Amino acid sequence: MADRNVLGGPLEPCGTDPMTGFYRDGCCSTGEEDIGRHTICGVVTADFLEHQRSIGNDLSTPMPKYRFPGLVPGDRWCVTAANWVRAQQEGRACPVVLAATHERALELVPLAELRKHAVDVPDDLAGL
Repeated sequence: MADRNVLGGPLEPCGTDPMTGFYRDGCCSTGEEDIGRHTICGVVTADFLEHQRSIGNDLSTPMPKYRFPGLVPGDRWCVTAANWVRAQQEGRACPVVLAATHERALELVPLAELRKHAVDVPDDLAGL
């Protein structure tokens, strides 16, 4: 059975530049080995990246041995549901691409909350 998104449709790719996903396949697919549940396709902002750094999850610094390029505002990235929730609770959540967010995110985040942060990726990324 194919992966589904939070809207009930086929899971769409989140991003390939940089290549995201727990499996580094561009999708927020998940499985038993994905302990962190990298299921939310976020469009990272400077504020979200700073928040993640402040909680010990540095998403800006490249880590080549993990095939991690380091993120900049505007990148689409499969973030863990738990860290996204923490950022949301602290008023620093990044926008979410619903069609690319895996349905397992709903185990931690209500769809109504994800919808509040839903966004299409803007053409001009400068404001992120």
